[in-house]
Amino acid sequence: MFDHVGIHVADFEAAKAFYGAVLPELGYACLEDNEAGGSRWLVFAAHPDEPFLVVAYSPERAAEPVHLAFVASSREAVDRFHEAGLAAGGSDNGAPGPRRTHYGYYAAFLFDPDGNNIEAGVREP
Repeated sequence: MFDHVGIHVADFEAAKAFYGAVLPELGYACLEDNEAGGSRWLVFAAHPDEPFLVVAYSPERAAEPVHLAFVASSREAVDRFHEAGLAAGGSDNGAPGPRRTHYGYYAAFLFDPDGNNIEAGVREP
């Protein structure tokens, strides 16, 4: 459905540490770390030909938090995502566990350093 999603951050180094820690736990790699004309950005994807996330330094646009939910491959990946996010400067917004709102859904929630609600979840039969 999407080609890419962008998230604007006020503190690029904090965002780089946070996303660089949590997204590899879900199978995403940083494919680009770039700077041009005063702008800085990171591009994360599972593969260069797949949809991707852009994390861009943009303090003037970072005031409105967003919610991003990533697909995890297992409960263990959700657990690792949450643990890595806490260690990388994120804060807990919902420990790993089953969610009543979705049958067979196991998820964890973190606030990134800019206050964005970042989720990882796995749907189980």
